[in-house]
Amino acid sequence: MPGPVLEVGDDLVLRTVERDDAAFLQRLFTDPYARLGLHATTHKSEAEVETFVEEDVEDESNAAYLACVDEEDAPYDHPDDGETTPVAFVFAGHVDRDRPGLVLWVPEEHRGEGYGAAAVELALRGVFRTYDAHSVGATVLESDEHSQSAFEAAGFTDEGRGREVWFAEGEYQDAVEYGLLREEWEA
Repeated sequence: MPGPVLEVGDDLVLRTVERDDAAFLQRLFTDPYARLGLHATTHKSEAEVETFVEEDVEDESNAAYLACVDEEDAPYDHPDDGETTPVAFVFAGHVDRDRPGLVLWVPEEHRGEGYGAAAVELALRGVFRTYDAHSVGATVLESDEHSQSAFEAAGFTDEGRGREVWFAEGEYQDAVEYGLLREEWEA
C-alpha cells in the first residue's frame, strides 16, 4: 500500500511509493507508452519491479509518487486497504540535475478522469519546492494522447520530437519532447 502523504490537491494526494506497491506498478511495465520514460523496452516480472523500486524509486536522485484518491478518513501515514486507491504514478528521474524528467502512468481504468494532469501538477509542486530544478522535461510517444494532454494541461510546451525513435505497438513511433521552466510554473 502507498505510504505517507507528500502533497495534497483538490481530489488527489501524492503518497510515497513503497515496496509493497510493486504488484500495482508491474502493470506500468505492461504499458508500452509508460515504459518509454523509464527506458524499459519490455515487461517485467513482479520481482524485477521490486528491484526497480529498490534501485530506482528509492534512489535519492529520483522522486516517485503514487497519486491516490483517499477516503475521507484516510490517515496521512500508511493507509489500510480500502482507505486509498492509487490512480496514477509519477516518476521524476534525476531530480539532482537542472532538468529532471517526468514519467506519467495512469492505469487504463482511471484514464479520462483528469487524474493525469492533477498528478503531474502535484508532482511539479513537490519537485519545484524540494529540488533546485531549473526546468522539468518529459518524453511521450506521439500516439499517447492521454499523457500529452496531461502534460499540456499542466503547462508543458512541446519542444520538438525525435522521429521514429521508439518501437511500440508494432511500429516505430515519434517521441514528443516536453518542457516546463520553473518560471513558467511559478507564473
